[in-house]
Amino acid sequence: MKNSVLFKLSSRTLLLLLFTAMSFRSFGAAKQQYYEIRIYTISGAAQEGMVDAYLKNAYLPALHRAGISKVGVFKPVETDTAAYGKQIFVFIPFKTMEQYAELPAVLGKDKAFTEAGKSFIDAPFDNPPYERHQSILLKAFLFMPEFVAPGYTNPVSERIYELRSYESATEAKAAKKIDMFNQGGEIALFEKLKFNAVFYGEALAGNQKPNLMYMTTFSDMKSHDEHWKAFGATEEWKKLSGLEEYKNTVSKIHVNLLHPASYSDF
Repeated sequence: MKNSVLFKLSSRTLLLLLFTAMSFRSFGAAKQQYYEIRIYTISGAAQEGMVDAYLKNAYLPALHRAGISKVGVFKPVETDTAAYGKQIFVFIPFKTMEQYAELPAVLGKDKAFTEAGKSFIDAPFDNPPYERHQSILLKAFLFMPEFVAPGYTNPVSERIYELRSYESATEAKAAKKIDMFNQGGEIALFEKLKFNAVFYGEALAGNQKPNLMYMTTFSDMKSHDEHWKAFGATEEWKKLSGLEEYKNTVSKIHVNLLHPASYSDF
């Protein structure tokens, strides 16, 4: 009886069950992490220098002391003329929501941080270190509950980190797109093709909701282009993207191609 039921399962279902088992075995009983993506908008080289100095000498060291060992800092690639020299992205992973909520108080008690960051924190109103900054709060996807820092050793100026945001028309469509990544097998396909994803996350707060965000990484632009070409050509993607249940789940895509900053932890 059991064998007859098993043979009735589709190959897609069997693969999904196998991947689910492997995922939970790999990550154990890991809880889904939370991520903050902070985006500084800057007006030019002077503000870029002030933000860099603050992040490198004050903020990242303070986060390390607070138990956050890996923090990513990224800047748009030179060919992105609309964003190059105008934005700085900071990725901060948190084990729990409590750790996220308590961080301001932790930093406030860190005398080394307040001293090292004084010129940034107490900058005069007529010479601010940035134009604006926004924060996006994300919850990790079930099938990748913890972020993974890639281990490239080539120059940071060559590495390409691709940050994508997928907007959906409604909360229901957004949930379905997240399902496509998890149960649908899109994460599994990225893993199979070695996209070296850093994270996948559902936006809990931000200005593009409802949306999800994720980051994949490549040693250089040539590798980036080759990976996406291979992805689009796979039978798995052609079949998955053609399923009726996943149609019209994405209404707008934002793509940021980034290099890690020289002082980024990954």
